[in-house]
Amino acid sequence: MKKYILLFAILFTTISFAQTISSKQENANVEQYALLTKVNQYYPDITLNKTITNFYADGKIIDSQQQFDLKGTKFTSYKLGIEPDNKKLLFEYVSEETGKVYGDVSIFKGNVLRTTFSEKNNSIEVSLNGKSVYQNKI
Repeated sequence: MKKYILLFAILFTTISFAQTISSKQENANVEQYALLTKVNQYYPDITLNKTITNFYADGKIIDSQQQFDLKGTKFTSYKLGIEPDNKKLLFEYVSEETGKVYGDVSIFKGNVLRTTFSEKNNSIEVSLNGKSVYQNKI
């Protein structure tokens, strides 16, 4: 009997927390595009693109990503994501020239702060408004 009660408790708990997750390719909303524009102003290697794939859970955006056609580019991989609050952008790109480079760009008190990790160079770089403020080899 205890096994059945436990089974029903787990089943009903799981059902009550289930969410409907969907994705939709659409134009970036005003806040997303403003973030992309501000970031691209200081860091032109972060691509500016109006098309974005938003992921929704019960009608609210939980994640946003951009898709890129890499034909004819130097990249073998290029990923860009925007967090739901539109204050932070995550990036990752791979090319033979640079190796794997990844990090994030945040808006902090109107400033654009970027943290970059380069696996090929074994380095970390922190930049503020397009200017390097810290760099270290690992």
